[in-house]
Amino acid sequence: MSKTEIILVKNVVGLGAETDHVKVSPGFARNYLIPRGLAVPLTATNKRRLEVLKQRRTERESHELNAMSDIGRSLAKLTLHLKVKTGDDGKMFGSITAGLLADELRNQFEAAVDKKKIHIEHPIRTLGDHEVDLRLHADVNIKLKVNIESSNPPPPKTEEPVKGKDAGPRGDRMGRTHRGDRTFGAPKEAAAPKEAEKAKK
Repeated sequence: MSKTEIILVKNVVGLGAETDHVKVSPGFARNYLIPRGLAVPLTATNKRRLEVLKQRRTERESHELNAMSDIGRSLAKLTLHLKVKTGDDGKMFGSITAGLLADELRNQFEAAVDKKKIHIEHPIRTLGDHEVDLRLHADVNIKLKVNIESSNPPPPKTEEPVKGKDAGPRGDRMGRTHRGDRTFGAPKEAAAPKEAEKAKK
């Protein structure tokens, strides 16, 4: 089957990028690409247009590289802080995803980063410090520091009083101290003089 030569004026996944000169089936070009404004036929006029498009693409890509480089340098120095709910055992409910990180980058640093540029091998499910790959551009890759803390940490454990034989001496209501079967305290004779004095009065 013969192919038709066209010039892409926008990026088309699986086919090419803006300003690429490609060959496709006539029906695909006529029924899909050209009506949707994704491509134009290869003609002398469009060849001249191609040069203008190439210049615009070069300028845009240069601008994107500079912008992503600036964002990357700034984010590499910062730490993204997140607070998450945890259970009594300190484990997180749910996990941290690329979408959530993109939202927090926008909220905390006003940095618009597409979640597709945030690469996490596995969703983050533990508290503490982590590093995440940000592939901002073909030539700009950085490590983003992420700190995850619990928003509802469990209360600190208090030591319970020691019970049993090693608890030490204990007193009764009379002020006497007991240890085992022995009772320590003032002898009964010591209380006699006090009772005699009361009787005199």
